[in-house]
Amino acid sequence: MALNLHDEKNKWLDWAIEIQSLAQAGLTYGHDVYDMERYERLREISAEMLSYKTDIPVEKIKDLFCNETGYQTPKVDTRAAIFEDGKILLVHEKNGTWSLPGGWCDVNQSVAENTIKETLEEAGLHVKADRMIAVQDRNKHNLPIYVYGVVKIFIQCSVIDGAFVSNIETTETKYFAKDEIPENLANEKTTKEQILMCFDAYEAKHWKVLFD
Repeated sequence: MALNLHDEKNKWLDWAIEIQSLAQAGLTYGHDVYDMERYERLREISAEMLSYKTDIPVEKIKDLFCNETGYQTPKVDTRAAIFEDGKILLVHEKNGTWSLPGGWCDVNQSVAENTIKETLEEAGLHVKADRMIAVQDRNKHNLPIYVYGVVKIFIQCSVIDGAFVSNIETTETKYFAKDEIPENLANEKTTKEQILMCFDAYEAKHWKVLFD
C-alpha cells in the first residue's frame, strides 16, 4: 500500500509503522493471553491511525498492513543496471512509464538470481550479475511512501544474449544516454537519481557499494 507522503510533518507514519511492527513481534513471541489482547489492540490502533490520515478504509489497511505473521522484516526489490555503448537499458511499463528492469525478490531466489530472472521476464535478455551498486531503504529515495519496509538492491549486469519479447509487464525496451533519461519514470520503482547513480558506478574505475 502506498502513501504519497515524504516530509517531517508525517512523523506519525513512522510511529504507526513502529507500533505495527512491535505489535506483530508481540503477537509472534508473546504467550500471556492478556498481553496478546493488548498487542492485537496496538495493531488495530496503527491501522486506525493510517485510515484516519489517508481516508483509506481501515479494513483495507488491515488487509494490507496487518496480514503478516512472524517478526516483521522489509521486502526486497532488485533492479538491473545494464549498459551498452555508454547507455542504460530501461523497460517501458504498461502504464507508459520507464524503469530499470526488476521486481520483488522471490523467496526461492538469491539477489543475483532474482535480478537475472526479472531481466529475462521484462526485457527478454539473459544477463550475468556482475557487481552490486547500492543497497537502499526505499522510503528514503522513492515516492510514494510505502507503509512496509523495502530494501532496494541495484546490480550491474552484462548481457549474454536475448531480445525483447512482448509480455504482461512491459511493452518495449530502450537504451538511454545520461542526458536522455525520460521524464516519465516509474518513480515508485526507479528515480532519475537512482539511474544517475548507476551511471556513476558504470563510469567509475573503482566503485564502492552505497548503502543507506
